[in-house]
Amino acid sequence: MPRASIVVSAYNTLKTLPETVESLLAQDYDDFDVIVVDDGSSDGTSDWVQSHPDPRLRLVRQINRGLAGARNGGIAATDATYIGFCDGDDLWEPQKLSKHVAFLDGNPKVGLTYSGSMLIDAHSVPIGVTQSPKTSDITARDVLLRNPVGNGSAPVLRRACLDEIMFCPKGETRTQWFDEMFRQSEDIECWLRIVLTTNWQIAGTDEPLTRYRIISSGLSANLIKQFETWTRVADRVSELSPDFARAHVPAARAYQLRYLARRAVTLGAGRTALSLMRQSVVSSLHPVINEPFKTGSTIAAGLVLVLGGGPIVRRALGGHLA
Repeated sequence: MPRASIVVSAYNTLKTLPETVESLLAQDYDDFDVIVVDDGSSDGTSDWVQSHPDPRLRLVRQINRGLAGARNGGIAATDATYIGFCDGDDLWEPQKLSKHVAFLDGNPKVGLTYSGSMLIDAHSVPIGVTQSPKTSDITARDVLLRNPVGNGSAPVLRRACLDEIMFCPKGETRTQWFDEMFRQSEDIECWLRIVLTTNWQIAGTDEPLTRYRIISSGLSANLIKQFETWTRVADRVSELSPDFARAHVPAARAYQLRYLARRAVTLGAGRTALSLMRQSVVSSLHPVINEPFKTGSTIAAGLVLVLGGGPIVRRALGGHLA
């Protein structure tokens, strides 16, 4: 078994999967494999993986279980010391795995590490926006309010850390690490369980080692659904730590709404952005007080879009999405 495995969640992503897989096989680290989890695809994903000549590429085929279930399928298929995740439409820079492995080797108390991300469009072209997260002294408050990990293709985790939070739901026989009840926001729910229930530390690098694809189709409905799922994450936090939730959930809700508004802006959906910003301000003034420029620029960009502004608006956010 290789020392590191990269789990690729694939559900009808054959248009982008070959580019994703090639970016992973091009890693400059020399002791890893890539596990593609075909999560009930109908586009020939399994046939493509099986026809690929590289022996480092493995296939796990399962019925559709959603993103959490796909990641669980990949984790169950490896005993690697380190496990990274990349969705079937995102990309990794060639040095990403080696840098994360070196960091984890040198920091034995860190269970989860991650990187910054460069956002790309449907054609893999950078859109001029990056995620440059906080990278040290990460607390549960940081994870809840700002999710410094950023996206599901940014992290590499220590297997021992994942195994400390694994569970088997009542009435089932499958082990879960990511909670399959969550069809979205399953990653932040997992990170919160790590930081709230274990002693493992979280730390990262702001170097953009991940290329995270933004696709505009179904934007408004997707953002609304994403927020509904995030609300369920907040409910889970209340179960794990009621006092912590009471102190921090309102501000976290405001930051989440602002984050979704900024995603809407980068894709030109001004009215959606303004609606989300109204909800953010109602939830808490924390983002307004602590980050007035970022909050104000989001509102201004939404207004410009509604009034007919062009693509230049996506750069009004200062180059950062978080």
